[in-house]
Amino acid sequence: ALAWATGHTWLKVPETICIRARGNFSAGVTAKDLTLWVEQALGADGATYRAVEYHGVNMLSLASRQTLACMTTELGAKAGIIPPSGEVAERFQVPEWLKVDPGARYERVVEVDLNSLVPLVAVSPRVDDVRPAAELGDIRVDQVFIGTCTNGRLEDLRIAARILRGRRVAPGVRMLVVPASSQVLMDAMADGTLAVLLEAGATIGTPGCGPCIGRHMGVLGDGEVAISTANRNFRGRMGSPNAEIYLGSPATAAASAVTGRITDPREFL
Repeated sequence: ALAWATGHTWLKVPETICIRARGNFSAGVTAKDLTLWVEQALGADGATYRAVEYHGVNMLSLASRQTLACMTTELGAKAGIIPPSGEVAERFQVPEWLKVDPGARYERVVEVDLNSLVPLVAVSPRVDDVRPAAELGDIRVDQVFIGTCTNGRLEDLRIAARILRGRRVAPGVRMLVVPASSQVLMDAMADGTLAVLLEAGATIGTPGCGPCIGRHMGVLGDGEVAISTANRNFRGRMGSPNAEIYLGSPATAAASAVTGRITDPREFL
């Protein structure tokens, strides 16, 4: 009403936290693991009313950059920004103004060595309680979910298919795969990715959010445990408040589907 009456609105420009990455991922480590590392480093409210800007990720695809941006919400951030570079700058016409200003100042700079990262998992019920997947091998899972805005794109499904090819989902485990869009579904059909997932015993859902918000196929029951590629794992997020949700990458989720317990995907790569 104030905006209508005065023709003005109030906007606070957020300060920016810079995540400066060096090196490259080793086998089995992905952008999701980087985001989980950042969640642990900053905390669930560590970027409240701030922008989070990633540098040094020139090798990442557009899909992986979307993963980084989506997960900044779980830091309390107003925006997640990855300056156009690499493949993205080559694919799209980048406006002249869309660049990092020389001498740009940041509220905080966080350095991360990508070479040292390992597959990580956020432990229920906090997104910032992060541990190496290899340390959680005694946790059995009832459901594996791959999808959402965070990790439901074609490259995510391909990573899962690579691990599941020639293997089967463990007995007693439900594996749900929900492509993020109709285009992802069509592309995964065209290149054979869906066939591999179906042969392994996965169920394919209608493109969209799936069970991420606890209102669709894959809702968790009382006492069930899931590993999910989504962005949130607080109590009741995917159904019963007595269920547990662990967050990991598509590679970690696929490996866990095969063993029936949380598993470091490097065992299969």
